[in-house]
Amino acid sequence: MSALVEVEPSAWDELLGRLGCADVYLLGDYVASARLLEEGRPRFLHLEGDEGDVVFVSLVREVPSGTAYDVITPYGYGGPVATGSNPPTRQFWQLYQDWCEANGILTSFIRFHPLFANQRYAGPGVHVEPLAGTVGWRLDQRDLLATMHSSQRNACRKALREGVTVTAVQSPADLAGFASLYELTMRRLGARDFYLFSEDYWDLLATRLRDRIVLFEAGAAGEVVASALTFQTPPWLHYHLAATSDRGRTLGASNLVLYEAAVWAQQRGCERFHLGGGGGGDDDSLLSFKRRFDPGGMLECAVGKAVHDPVAYRALSGREAGDLAGFFPAYRAAGRT
Repeated sequence: MSALVEVEPSAWDELLGRLGCADVYLLGDYVASARLLEEGRPRFLHLEGDEGDVVFVSLVREVPSGTAYDVITPYGYGGPVATGSNPPTRQFWQLYQDWCEANGILTSFIRFHPLFANQRYAGPGVHVEPLAGTVGWRLDQRDLLATMHSSQRNACRKALREGVTVTAVQSPADLAGFASLYELTMRRLGARDFYLFSEDYWDLLATRLRDRIVLFEAGAAGEVVASALTFQTPPWLHYHLAATSDRGRTLGASNLVLYEAAVWAQQRGCERFHLGGGGGGDDDSLLSFKRRFDPGGMLECAVGKAVHDPVAYRALSGREAGDLAGFFPAYRAAGRT
């Protein structure tokens, strides 16, 4: 039987590249940025089979009692990713349970990756909880504007009539302007503190992930009124963060930003522009807004919950291992971390 091995961080990105799954949300530098949002020690796991491989990146955190650990996938999209003609997915989950027991890990919370659809091969010990879905705008459509919902198409045309222009900035020198507009946007929306990112977070994106970033900026009368921070890891472009001023909202600038980003990605051979889903994975107004760019582009989305030590979980949370409804793991519900 093959062994589940821990990969040194310095060798991780090279391994992903060799296996053909070097998506931004799996890369070491992205994981470093995610650590600034949710604390944890990165662990990079690899199972090599005769006809395929499985890779998994996680953050290992100390539980509130300080007596054990749990696993969470970095903010965004992740989970075990399988490659090859016949990857050892069943064996991975067996060995992962052994690895968790050996390392004192009580639970795992997994944000699966919609474009890899890896929730479909989750192990029998993982409770897969479907979310409302995400939008993967299909870029093989010849006329992207024509296939959009009429409300989005009209908003884009309004922005153009109002003189809004969109510029693509690859590998931006800094993100100070975007960060300022983003914070104003989050405060206007009443977003949780989690989404008010630190200066260290912006600095890390601007340095270690700079070459992956494309910033799309909508300008009107010399002012940036809307912007989208995206990650390019072909064959996909990921819509990561967005910012819009009050003026930009009235002009339809955010609609035009996403349309122009899709055209940019299409021209460079990308297959999908991944817009993501609604807030907290819900079917809300945000998801409705995104879905109207490509009504047929919905992708399955899910999270996974696993209890590796039922006795310890019951002692910490007062709940049985099979009671996984609501916030997970339950012993973190009070602090919501």
